[in-house]
Amino acid sequence: MTGTKLVLTGYVVTADCEPVAHALLDFWQANDHGQYDNSGYTLRGHQFTDSAGRYRLITIVPGLYPGRTEHIHVKVQGLKGPILTTQLYLPGVPQNQADSIFDPKLVMTVQDTSDGMAAIFNFVISTQ
Repeated sequence: MTGTKLVLTGYVVTADCEPVAHALLDFWQANDHGQYDNSGYTLRGHQFTDSAGRYRLITIVPGLYPGRTEHIHVKVQGLKGPILTTQLYLPGVPQNQADSIFDPKLVMTVQDTSDGMAAIFNFVISTQ
């Protein structure tokens, strides 16, 4: 797959900073050209956190498409509680400010690596 490798890691925790083991994370995004695969579902998948609430996703940096900045869609849910549906953004993208639903609180912490980029984002969810 073409594009810049992105390794996203973090935790899913409660508002009391307790780890949420086996939380479900569902990710989907556009490819590096800003196109979604709605028939084969490339760049769409789910995983569960480990017993410490950790997750790790290996993907690529999504591309831009008209009207939107680069983003990754995410749904997060613990064993109980509502589903959190949100999007994660990359820092320093000029289109962030023009995107009508961009939220600076959802910008990942990102750094360059020898083979791409590493990002961190922790989700806080309700478990009731």
